[in-house]
Amino acid sequence: MSSKDIVVKAAGELFGDKDPDAVDRWVAADYRQHSSLAADGPEALRQLVAGLPDGFRYEGARVIADKDLVALHGTYYGFGPEPLVAFDLFRVDADGKLAEHWDALTPLVTETASGRSQTEGPTEISDPGQTEANRALVLEFAEKVLKGADYSVLTDYISTETYLQHNPEAADGLDGFGAAAAKWGEQGKNLVYKTVHKAVAEGDFVLLQSEGEFGIPVAYWDLFRFADGKIVEHWDVVAPVPDKLPHPNGLF
Repeated sequence: MSSKDIVVKAAGELFGDKDPDAVDRWVAADYRQHSSLAADGPEALRQLVAGLPDGFRYEGARVIADKDLVALHGTYYGFGPEPLVAFDLFRVDADGKLAEHWDALTPLVTETASGRSQTEGPTEISDPGQTEANRALVLEFAEKVLKGADYSVLTDYISTETYLQHNPEAADGLDGFGAAAAKWGEQGKNLVYKTVHKAVAEGDFVLLQSEGEFGIPVAYWDLFRFADGKIVEHWDVVAPVPDKLPHPNGLF
């Protein structure tokens, strides 16, 4: 089985079937956790799955596979009082087991500036031959724009014709992004990217995991879709970095 098939199958049994015994089938003995929701190791994951409430469900939107890393984008219902939009990232080891996990979650927003939900949009991977070119473009964009704050080169990377936005507070287009950024700045929440940790790429999709500040320390998870060498769509989760974690592994 491919890494993508393993993660989809494992996640389905763990969080779809809510089967704690799926931990024995799919999770490595040295499972390393980075989430703020669970302690380290397979037994902590088993306890999490065993404690899921009756109304819990996961609604998947897209899956992005990059060698041994597989990212899931979707919505959890029943994890808390409100639905949570999430990115989950798993590393699959050589034995086909889930060996490491990162995530970021944010509340579902029903009314967004663009009118689009936080997860809707294309789900199928296209242009597999452009994977590395798109990864390189996102990393360059991250250095110059996200970390370097050089917004004069935005149009080198983002389409001026079609830029669809799924951030709840930003409307479509570069003007929509600019207006949202200005509003955030007035609230003391400037977009500050300090470190890019991972760029998970498959075809026309690239998921960037970064850390920085948005008024407070945050984890930025940005998913970009490309067409003709430009970013044409964006989804994200901006999650606060907690003061304490239930493990010593860090959030990243």
